[in-house]
Amino acid sequence: MTAFSFHLSATDGAARTGTIKTPRGEIRTPAFMPVGTAATVKAMLPGSVRETGADILLGNTYHLMLRPTAERIDRLGGLHRFMNWQRPILTDSGGFQVMSLSGLRRLTEEGVRFKSHVDGSEHWLTPERSMEIQRLLGSDIVMCFDECPALPATEAEVAVSMRLSMRWAQRSRDAFGDRPGHALFGIQQGGVTQDLRAESAAALCRIGFDGYAVGGLAVGEGQEAMFGVLDYAPGLLPADRPRYLMGVGKPDDIVGAVERGIDMMDCVLPSRSGRTGQAFTRRGPVNIRNARHMDDPRPLDDTCPCPACAGYSRAYLHHVFRSGEIIASMLLTWHNLHYYQDLMAGLRRAIADQRLAAFTAGFHALRAEGDIEPL
Repeated sequence: MTAFSFHLSATDGAARTGTIKTPRGEIRTPAFMPVGTAATVKAMLPGSVRETGADILLGNTYHLMLRPTAERIDRLGGLHRFMNWQRPILTDSGGFQVMSLSGLRRLTEEGVRFKSHVDGSEHWLTPERSMEIQRLLGSDIVMCFDECPALPATEAEVAVSMRLSMRWAQRSRDAFGDRPGHALFGIQQGGVTQDLRAESAAALCRIGFDGYAVGGLAVGEGQEAMFGVLDYAPGLLPADRPRYLMGVGKPDDIVGAVERGIDMMDCVLPSRSGRTGQAFTRRGPVNIRNARHMDDPRPLDDTCPCPACAGYSRAYLHHVFRSGEIIASMLLTWHNLHYYQDLMAGLRRAIADQRLAAFTAGFHALRAEGDIEPL
């Protein structure tokens, strides 16, 4: 069996490009992971997601443990077979979703007791149970169970939460055990405080993980504060392991994160935006609901080869979206995922060719120009 490994092939400043090798295939980095929350990337077939250039998908432990349950997925052959995606899958730990339940949860040193948002049933999630669920799912990359406090929070509150997460990280490591071909990632916490981030990183490095995530960002702190943390946080983590920024993000967030040394990202934004009528283009977002597109015969982006741009006009996309047709979500999501993967490919090439500064300058310049005026 192919072992999990990470190879850096080039750097440009803090930015890195390389390859993660897993038994189910290689992941080119920097990588964007489309989110398949409930074992599907909404409005897309797995083969179509792969055609956009995606090497890996993200599945959600919280949602899958509730419905259809990890045990059922295991009996049916595991998550890869269940959702017909034979390439790598990363699953989150369920911690973020559980922490977001607010009044429906109770946190203790042992774990979190919570009520399902689906049917109100009570569940108990601990580091050990999270590892068990992700094992039943058959995840290639497993995430530690952690607590992620919403910002703003006091430094004292963040410190208590971070230290709990580090104790849970050790329990996650112990419960994960020895699983050749599978990887376990630790999650750095500490809010926007550099000393707490350094303490968290040191604790994780003492435990030892196959990769490391920068957690606790994109939770209300704003882009400036997020980039401020990313100016130092990735550098606190081992350079020979993948670095994953969780839950990010917008295209300019992605570019800024890659410039600061991040290797992996995920976000629901490209698929969610596709379902709500927003398309991402090299000149910025386009709201296809707007009446200005009603008579426009041009594609969303005349440089994009995706099916939405190759075969359909803005006028058509406006029509089917306003009519509530399912094809609108399909085409806009396909376009958005293609845009994100094309952006990642461009970043990888630019880093390999030592021209990242020129690439990012061109990226920002086009977005500043804005969408082209309608005919």
